[in-house]
Amino acid sequence: MNDEYKKWALVTGGAKRIGATIAETLHNKGFNVAIHYNSSSNAADQLCAQLNAKKQDSSIAIEADLTDQDSLESLIPSLLEKTKRLDVLINNASTFYPTPIEKIALEDWENLFGTNLKAPLFLSKYAAQHLKQTQGTIINIIDIHSKKPLKEHPIYGSAKSGLAMLTRSLASDLAPDVRVNGISPGLILWPDKNPSEQAKNNILQQIPLKKIGTSEDIANAVAFLIEDAPYITGEIIAIDGGRSIGW
Repeated sequence: MNDEYKKWALVTGGAKRIGATIAETLHNKGFNVAIHYNSSSNAADQLCAQLNAKKQDSSIAIEADLTDQDSLESLIPSLLEKTKRLDVLINNASTFYPTPIEKIALEDWENLFGTNLKAPLFLSKYAAQHLKQTQGTIINIIDIHSKKPLKEHPIYGSAKSGLAMLTRSLASDLAPDVRVNGISPGLILWPDKNPSEQAKNNILQQIPLKKIGTSEDIANAVAFLIEDAPYITGEIIAIDGGRSIGW
């Protein structure tokens, strides 16, 4: 379905929000894009149709539950049956919700660690040999709260801290054939459940640049690390308007 020499990028959680912007940005830069989704099938199909309207057979949607081991094992092989190659893995998919210590259940641990740490690890494992063949790259989307705890998010923060260490470990283990870097977003988009204006103002006062970021800020940094940073590996870039200065 494609020119076997055309570069392919896989974006997990690529149907909405930051993931969709990453997919669109890479597509605009000439990449073919595989859009992973779990439950957002309509959004994934719509984005694929939009990208394929610009360039025929340049995007596919692929479904997988990243908390399920069988799905993790089959995702990369299923993708390669269609694309024949893989150049970029963007571990963007994430699960985020509070887990007050007195209410934590095993399901929370399995869900938050499964999506935020286990999935990036095993997808990197299954993709590594193919990325070595293309001198490819892995980008992990982390979080500035991998460095400083967010109240009542102990599992999420621990998983993202693990993802930061995984990024550095893989950068060492996969060099010189594959570069591995991370991006730690700060406040990029307001939550779907919009906070009050007072809550927004309180947060903005903690950000030196006094504004939230955009999905494009993250996507452009991803593109930079892929295309314009051949001598950078093992780095984690905070994109947070200065919020983590001094953390």
